[in-house]
Amino acid sequence: MSRRTRALVGAVAVVATIPLVLSGCSGSGSASSGGSKALTIEDYYDANYNPVYKTCAKEVGATVTINHVAGAGLIAKVLQQASSKTLPDVLMLDNPDVQQIASSGALSDLSDYGLDADGDVPGVKAASTYKGKLYGLQSNTNSIALYYNKKLLADAGVQPPKTWDELKAAAKTLTKGSTYGFAMSNINTYEGTWQFLPFFWSNGGDEKDIATADATQALQLVEDLQDDGSMSKSSINWAQADVNNQFLAGKAAMMINGPWQLPALNEKKSLEFDSVPIPTRTGEATVAPLGGEAFTVPQTGDKDKMQLAGKFVGCLHSQKMQKTLSEVSGNVPTNLEAGAAWAKDHPQVASFVTTVQTARARTGELGPDWPKAATKIYTAVQLALTGKASPEAALKQAQSQEQ
Repeated sequence: MSRRTRALVGAVAVVATIPLVLSGCSGSGSASSGGSKALTIEDYYDANYNPVYKTCAKEVGATVTINHVAGAGLIAKVLQQASSKTLPDVLMLDNPDVQQIASSGALSDLSDYGLDADGDVPGVKAASTYKGKLYGLQSNTNSIALYYNKKLLADAGVQPPKTWDELKAAAKTLTKGSTYGFAMSNINTYEGTWQFLPFFWSNGGDEKDIATADATQALQLVEDLQDDGSMSKSSINWAQADVNNQFLAGKAAMMINGPWQLPALNEKKSLEFDSVPIPTRTGEATVAPLGGEAFTVPQTGDKDKMQLAGKFVGCLHSQKMQKTLSEVSGNVPTNLEAGAAWAKDHPQVASFVTTVQTARARTGELGPDWPKAATKIYTAVQLALTGKASPEAALKQAQSQEQ
C-alpha cells in the first residue's frame, strides 16, 4: 500500500467527490483535431495533487474535471462505470488493481499513444503490464523499510540490523520498560500481508504455495519476535498508522513502515530517526513489495479524447513531474535515473530508493489472482500470532482454504 493514499482518503468519514474544473491554455502539446479538450480525471488522492494535474493540463492544452473518490470505494465504482460506459478519461489505480481492470477490457494499451515504461523500476513496469501490454504508468513508487530511533540504538550500543539474527538480537536489547524493540503491522488485512512480504519473499516464499519451509522460516521469525517480548501482541490489530504512532510515542525502537510516514515523523522535532532496508535472513538484498499508483487511459470509445488523455498521462510520467509528484506524496520517482538523483537530494528516502530497485509487484506472479494469495498470507500470520497454530500448520491451513 502503497497504502498511504488509501489510508489518507479512506480516513474521511464520508465518500467525498470533489469536482474541480481547471482551465489551461494551450501548451507545447495540442489536443487532437476536432476533439473535445475537456478531460475527466478520477483518483483517490486529495486536493494537494490538483496543481500537478493543472500543470499537465496546461502542457497538453486541456481542461480537466477532477473527481476524488474514497479509496475503499474506487474499484467498485470503476467496475460500475465500465458496465455503464461512463469511465473517466484518465483513471488512477493502485498498482495491484491495474491487471484486474485491464483483464476486464476497460483499459487501453498505452503503446497506442507512444508511451512506455523503459527506464523505470522493473517491478513497477511489471505491475502495470498484462499479457504483454502496458496499461498504466506509475510516476512514483514506494515500499517499506526499517525505521529506527537513532538515540535509543546509540544508547544501547546497537547497530541497525542487516540480518534476521541481528534484528532479533537488536530488538531484544532495545526492549525496555514500556518500549518494545520492534513493531510492525500484522493486522488481518492486505496491510498485514504487505508488511510480512519482505520476510516472506526475501527468504524464497512463493505465493503460488505459501506452505513451504522458506515461508515457515519467515513466519517463525515474526512469531519469535512476539514470543520473546520484543514485539507487542497487539500488532495483530495494528494498521501501519498505528505502528507509526507507537514509534512516535517512543513505544517502539524500530518499526517497519513507508515513506508516507515522513511528514508525521519530521513534525516531532525531538525524534532522531533514520531507516535501512528490511533485514533478510542472510543479509542479501531485500525483496519488498512495490506501492504507489498508476495512471491509465480507459476505453471510453472517444478516440480523440483518449489520445489527449494519453498525452496527459505521458506528461505525468515525465521525469520533471515524477519529481514534483514525489515531493507531494513523499514517495520516490519510478525512473531509475531520477530515483538515484532523488536519493542524493533526499537522504531520508535513500533506503526506499535502494529497496525499490529489487522490489516486486504484488501481482507479478499471480496477476489478477493476487488478492486470493494476500488473504491466505495474512490469515496464516494471524493464526500463528494468536497461538491457534504453529507457523508451519498455519501456512498449511491458510493455503488449503478456498477463496
